[in-house]
Amino acid sequence: MNTEQMTAKIAEGKGFIAALDQSGGSTPKALRGYGVEDSEWSGDDEMFAQIHAMRSRVITSPCFSNGKVIGAILFERTMDGSVDGKSTADALKARGIVPFIKVDQGLADEENGVQLMKPLDKLPALLEKSVSHGMFGTKMRSVIKSANPEGIAAIVAQQFAVGNQIADAGLMPMLEPEYDITAEDREAGEDILLAEILKGLDALPEGRKVMLKLSIPVKPGHYTPVIEHPNVLRVVALSGGYSTDDACAHLAKNPGMIASFSRGLLQDLRVDQSDAEFDNTLASAIDKIAGASCA
Repeated sequence: MNTEQMTAKIAEGKGFIAALDQSGGSTPKALRGYGVEDSEWSGDDEMFAQIHAMRSRVITSPCFSNGKVIGAILFERTMDGSVDGKSTADALKARGIVPFIKVDQGLADEENGVQLMKPLDKLPALLEKSVSHGMFGTKMRSVIKSANPEGIAAIVAQQFAVGNQIADAGLMPMLEPEYDITAEDREAGEDILLAEILKGLDALPEGRKVMLKLSIPVKPGHYTPVIEHPNVLRVVALSGGYSTDDACAHLAKNPGMIASFSRGLLQDLRVDQSDAEFDNTLASAIDKIAGASCA
């Protein structure tokens, strides 16, 4: 797929984007959920080899290329690896799946009710490498903990500033100002977030598009103005800690949003499953998530 084909796939595809980008501190937890205990690896190289084996098993599963997964978000070391003798990006594109790369370097300490991204000092080199690997877009996460107008404005401003840097490098930025689904004031905070996002979209250079990855809102349809904005390619939803069933039930109430789930996709996969059991379990999750995304 070339860039034009990948753009059309993401803009119009009937399906969802798989989040396969666990990194650093979240990797041991993801491996434990998969049934690989801490005692089964030693050091980062072995840990990342284990998680790459899991991701390769997902990517090469027959159901992963059934057309319902239109994109996949990768961690840098997954992008650097190979699947089926091809670079991971090429292996995905051969299956009709558009590759994205996680580019943030973790979260700063909470201030004004939010966690901004840490300084992205490695970003220019990572963008250059991502372009050379044939990636389509990027993803970067920051987190909102409370309805603090100053904090939410800062988090959105940071996302758009870095997003413009990414777009200038020739990649599609996916902005992810996640709202913690356990926050008691989330409904009020999402009103502030919507207003800030719309301001950021209106200020984009002419012809520039971005993507948004957002928590499924408290009020169904809350992000419709973002979905319909001419500067938005697609709006995707994160599962945010919901189970697959709960995430899909909430997502189905928000037409125009599609899923970009991690836990909701992978939660029932286990390393000791036979290939048939693994494929059937993954296929069931893919069908459920795709159904909610196309509701």
